[in-house]
Amino acid sequence: MNIVLLGGNGYIGRHLTEMWINKNNDIKIYTISRSGKNKFEHPNVVNIKADVNDFEKLEKLLPQEVDFIINLIGAPEKDELKSREINDQPAEVMLKIAQIKKVKAVGMIAGKLGPKYFLNTKAKLIKMLRESEIPVVVVEPTLVYGGDRRDRLSKLVPLFNILGVFSKNIKPIRVEKVVKEMIEGLENK
Repeated sequence: MNIVLLGGNGYIGRHLTEMWINKNNDIKIYTISRSGKNKFEHPNVVNIKADVNDFEKLEKLLPQEVDFIINLIGAPEKDELKSREINDQPAEVMLKIAQIKKVKAVGMIAGKLGPKYFLNTKAKLIKMLRESEIPVVVVEPTLVYGGDRRDRLSKLVPLFNILGVFSKNIKPIRVEKVVKEMIEGLENK
């Protein structure tokens, strides 16, 4: 089984790769990033240095057969051109690759927290994916924590846990739960 992760060397991508390989050692995961480097190293992981927005070059670097492709890229960006580059284009490239490679399903990490314009952008992209003929798995976490995350947001987890009592859209979620939901969702397609 061949799996492609756009932005796979980031926080969620590393945990997704590790959990999936621990679950099934017969898979090969291709992580695509601008750096081509990954903190998680394994013989079943192929790190590819590429621009996820350059379909022509990216498509040539991928294996002939791809079972799943997952978009882990996205960030709030008010500038419309930058938002398109960071959010829209990777999803559009993913869909195009998925159609050409006839994948079993695509996955996308969206979110429940963030500025309204960012959440609207992700909602628009999810709609675009769901309108295609390819099965889609969307995971929409709130604040993701655990594993090796040690930034300012992760220090706010106790506060978000308290606020999460009043709103599930604020309750933090462990990275292991996010990646498990994505893996199981794709494998069940």
